[in-house]
Amino acid sequence: MADRHRSKRIARKRRRFRTRKIVDGTPERPRLVVSRTLRNIEVQVIDDQIGHSLVGLSTLSHDFEGKEVPTRLEQGRALGKQVAAKAKDRGINRVVFDRAGHRYHGIVKAVADGAREGGLSF
Repeated sequence: MADRHRSKRIARKRRRFRTRKIVDGTPERPRLVVSRTLRNIEVQVIDDQIGHSLVGLSTLSHDFEGKEVPTRLEQGRALGKQVAAKAKDRGINRVVFDRAGHRYHGIVKAVADGAREGGLSF
């Protein structure tokens, strides 16, 4: 059982690094990264040239307004909308989406759809 989990973790790490060779955040189009755990979701907008996170929000953040939302898919969509609003306040309209080795499915897709609804284009 442990070997299966280890191999899944290694495969996701490989996918993440393979994607990161191609996807790079610039000041014009920063990188929108979705990190997902079993309990929480975290989204950041990162400029890789200076190495700083420009906007970040998590389901653990105090200013996240979707804590009472019943499902994680709805939380992901609300998180995407709020990150898009924060990014638009900072003057960011276009981003590059980085799914961090996760499949574009479920929560990751919900965050992307919420960010698109909030006005970000990628």
